[in-house]
Amino acid sequence: MKSQQLWFTGPHSVEVREKELEVSGARDVLVRNVCSAISAGTEMLVFRNQLPDSLALDESIEALSGQAVQYPLQYGYACVGKVEAIGEDVEPDWFGKTVFSFQPHCSSFVASPAALIPVPADIDPSAAVFLANMETAVNFLLDASPKVGERVLIVGQGIVGLLTSGLLAQFPLAGLFAVESIADRQRRAEQIGVNRVFDINQPDELAELHNVLRPNEQYGGADLIIEVSGSPEALNLAVDLCGYAGRILVGSWYGTKRAAINLGERFHRNRMQIVSSQVSSIAPENSGRWDPGRRFEVAWEMIRRCQPEQFISHRFSLPSAGQAYELLDKNAGEALQVVFDYGR
Repeated sequence: MKSQQLWFTGPHSVEVREKELEVSGARDVLVRNVCSAISAGTEMLVFRNQLPDSLALDESIEALSGQAVQYPLQYGYACVGKVEAIGEDVEPDWFGKTVFSFQPHCSSFVASPAALIPVPADIDPSAAVFLANMETAVNFLLDASPKVGERVLIVGQGIVGLLTSGLLAQFPLAGLFAVESIADRQRRAEQIGVNRVFDINQPDELAELHNVLRPNEQYGGADLIIEVSGSPEALNLAVDLCGYAGRILVGSWYGTKRAAINLGERFHRNRMQIVSSQVSSIAPENSGRWDPGRRFEVAWEMIRRCQPEQFISHRFSLPSAGQAYELLDKNAGEALQVVFDYGR
């Protein structure tokens, strides 16, 4: 079987290459993909050549492990497909399963069953393709530990921001607020339970956000801020709006972009915490009770509740990948979740 594989060949350049595949190992399986999702955050760093060259792509993902950050390279980590062939030592019930895999974009691939996550029968592939992002949102909440009655602010309402907002909307918070400038994302955020969305590019809305959170008053300010905008400048907004001993959780990965944070005014006297969160590991304080399997179980349940397939805005074939990345690069406001379809 020939597989179409997406390769990043240089800054702002992608191409599709073909490779012959076969199940040569007794413990391997062949998966034909149904769809895969573009990560508009991390993948655009790859597309724009904004990843630090001192890091491997992701040591926690088998398909990417050891791959240096230099062109040409493959990337992607959200594929859903069906097992179409199995090696002689593979359990027969793997044949025909619909599975999720952390694989680069391709029409088919060979892997071990250990690299595959069976998709529950009641979840459609178009929803299952959000598993990686939903797991990230679940991990944010595990790291952030939202509490009853807190005021929570999410900076950025891209896919991960919307999923995080959808989870937080289920908590008994005093208020759930968001910062987002794109009108369609503002509307979607309110639909999933955000109390109010502010466009801080509008001076009156920035002033109103301050008025709502009252960061300079005793017991005022946001108790928890989750930064998922992908913009380092957003950290200064978070510091400005955070309350005394509040937490700022940084979910964005900035790549080579640097953050010039103002720590000279409110930060120290207000005893703020800036916390990093990354889904490839589980925080030590949770690892005694949580493992990736338990986190995936929660992520599947949150997919059932939030129905993230509603956020798919564009579908492309893999040969049209250049158009997909051009859309995200030049007109990101028009796209929310872009998916490659491979046919069923």
